[in-house]
Amino acid sequence: MTSEHPIELINLHKAYGDFVAVDDLSLNIKKNSFTGLLGPNGAGKSTSLKILTNLITPTSGEALLNGISVTKNPWEALLTVGTVIETPEFYLYLTPRETFRYVGQLLGMRSESIKYETDVLLEKVKMSEWADKKLGTFSKGMRQRIALAQALLNSPNIIILDEPTSGLDPRGMAEMREILKNLRSGSKDLTVLMSSHMLHEVSDLCDYIAMVNHGKLLVYDDIDTIIGDTGTRRLILKTIEKPTDTILSTLSNLDNVLSAELSGTEIELILKGGKSEQMELFNTLGTMGLTVYSLADDANALEDKYLSLIKESR
Repeated sequence: MTSEHPIELINLHKAYGDFVAVDDLSLNIKKNSFTGLLGPNGAGKSTSLKILTNLITPTSGEALLNGISVTKNPWEALLTVGTVIETPEFYLYLTPRETFRYVGQLLGMRSESIKYETDVLLEKVKMSEWADKKLGTFSKGMRQRIALAQALLNSPNIIILDEPTSGLDPRGMAEMREILKNLRSGSKDLTVLMSSHMLHEVSDLCDYIAMVNHGKLLVYDDIDTIIGDTGTRRLILKTIEKPTDTILSTLSNLDNVLSAELSGTEIELILKGGKSEQMELFNTLGTMGLTVYSLADDANALEDKYLSLIKESR
């Protein structure tokens, strides 16, 4: 492993009889990135993550975490890795505080560190008031938050998540996404690999995307390149002011703006470039006197690219 790739899949293959779940998959996840693993049902996402976390063994190939083989030396490979795979399971008669103490002792953590991290993490996932309540009384969303906090207990440098918002109600999804956003922004040495079916979720959280289908890798790149591989991106701009022809004309004449058109009460911009050009645009809008309350990628952009790649791989 190089220092740039904490997660490596090398010619990974997993077959169940005649069915091939993962087909010669090679993927190097960049250090300190938040990567979304996308693909339809049966694409090989969960199988790959289970191999990475030593829940199943590959038919052939290799999975490395921090340069250590998961199959040959799973304890060492997973020691600095936090995981939430599928539905988290707990001893329901224990409280979060008791659960963290038990897990921390298994990880060889000192009692003082366990206590400190427990308090910090429960606050981070907004579960402090439930620290001494039995897990059997928790909803699925509450258990999901506890599972994420548990995965962070020994300050891992890799987090692997398998559909962390699956089965949650809209409020639970929003809360979990907010926690993941804060997790991403609050650590400078953390690599996250997350599978999801929610394209808007991946677009909102991730800076890199890996798409798979039929167990094969279709693409792995930063989200700007994948969505805007033609060099342009579609943005939706919302302002307090009512869009007028004058505003649209002014926006159209800005640097790197190819067009500005009214779409309902929103303004649809075609911008040449990536995030740096988007930030420059945002700063310029402020000097124009426009009160902007939302500037975001068009939600359909990633969906269009995803459907195109999946269709081509059939």
